[in-house]
Amino acid sequence: MSDRKIFVSAKDVADRAGVSRSAVSRTFTTGASVSEETRRKVMEAADALGYHVNHLARGLMRNESGIVCLVVSELDTPYRAGLIKALTQQLQANAKVAMLINTDRSDESVELALRQAIRYRADASIILSGMPDKSITDLCLRNGQRLVLINRDDEQAGPLRINLDDREAASRAFTAFLRAGCREFGFANSQAMTPSLMAREEGFLAAGQRHGLTVSVERFGPTSYQSGTVLAQRFMTRAKRPDAVFCATDLLACGFMDAARHQFKLDIPSELCVIGFDDIEQASWSSYDLTTFAQPVQVIAREAVAWLSQPGETVISDLSKLVPELIWRASVRGG
Repeated sequence: MSDRKIFVSAKDVADRAGVSRSAVSRTFTTGASVSEETRRKVMEAADALGYHVNHLARGLMRNESGIVCLVVSELDTPYRAGLIKALTQQLQANAKVAMLINTDRSDESVELALRQAIRYRADASIILSGMPDKSITDLCLRNGQRLVLINRDDEQAGPLRINLDDREAASRAFTAFLRAGCREFGFANSQAMTPSLMAREEGFLAAGQRHGLTVSVERFGPTSYQSGTVLAQRFMTRAKRPDAVFCATDLLACGFMDAARHQFKLDIPSELCVIGFDDIEQASWSSYDLTTFAQPVQVIAREAVAWLSQPGETVISDLSKLVPELIWRASVRGG
């Protein structure tokens, strides 16, 4: 006996049900006209034979595969995981299939993976971070893909760009610290230096300049909890220790707070105020109770997939600037 999988065709179903091939197609097409008796025969035959509609083949007949690449870095961070979850749910609800490409590696594997996805006739790509080189977006566009860029600063014509107003959020963070009575300010960042992280840093520095106040900046390592602990050590051993620190992400802020409290015995918020960014689940835990900015993850996912689901001829390149919500918790005095 052969172990090869036998694929059941629509013709096989039609022959068993005693109906036409087109009747099988109509049965499995939403909204198509078919009698209840024909539908019953087709469904019974399909169940008996183990038939499933080949949506990929159907799509390719319309020059569409339904495949959308998610080009992602830092898959293990809570914010990225939440965004991937929201995007895949929206894609599935719109009868699309997500193909994940991990861009954490710096060699040619990213481009090779994307080229493989293109060979599978992927319709579109969503690039979720600022880390992949801009050549990746060029590759997608050259191969006729529709493209969504999230938190990137690429200037190519054609893609939908979804960005947060990171500079405005940073300005609001500075104002929150001022109202809490803080006078020595720091910004804790990673060395990833993605467009969104740098916009937060630049916005915070600009807010300090407007108020005639100096902001000290420290950058270290990847955007991780461990980097946050190192950044706290650097700030807390300065001759002039800050009493307010804006961390580029919540993950950095969690590490920063733990090191500040346990290694340097500082009380938060009476001796040190901290604000993060992303509103990950951990930010609401009682051990952190972190004031932060919430990224509108569900809005980002809905907007991205809705744009990709439009008919191609009606697509217009757009720039979306979303406003993150300030979530007040106990890591800032007076919050």
